[in-house]
Amino acid sequence: MISVDLARRLASAGVMWQPQPGDRFTINEPELLGDLYWISDLTIELHHYQDQSVLGFNGTTEWALDSVPLDVALWLPREDQLRTLLGERFEHLRQERSDWVVRVRDGAGVADFAHPDAECAYALALLSLA
Repeated sequence: MISVDLARRLASAGVMWQPQPGDRFTINEPELLGDLYWISDLTIELHHYQDQSVLGFNGTTEWALDSVPLDVALWLPREDQLRTLLGERFEHLRQERSDWVVRVRDGAGVADFAHPDAECAYALALLSLA
């Protein structure tokens, strides 16, 4: 899974999140950071109120969190989502020893980005293009 640090770097680089069911995120607050959540039509839904989007926690029994503003949620994109964001610039993914290597093509040529986690390799490649 993509690291919180890489997720923050993607957000800072302007990678936009359009929340959808199946998306995973953490809450970017010290006491909740690292807890993992998934948007689901059954438990966590995206709601729009006036000029703000919030993630509503419906039916949670573990603790009393009704909703959080979207700007406090930190998206942790999946491999398929990162690959989609790379678009036609994505060449391939391969494994080399203990690393996954993502190759992308940009105006300057081809570049490889390696990491033991495939999602992190995709994120590094995306950051290079941002």
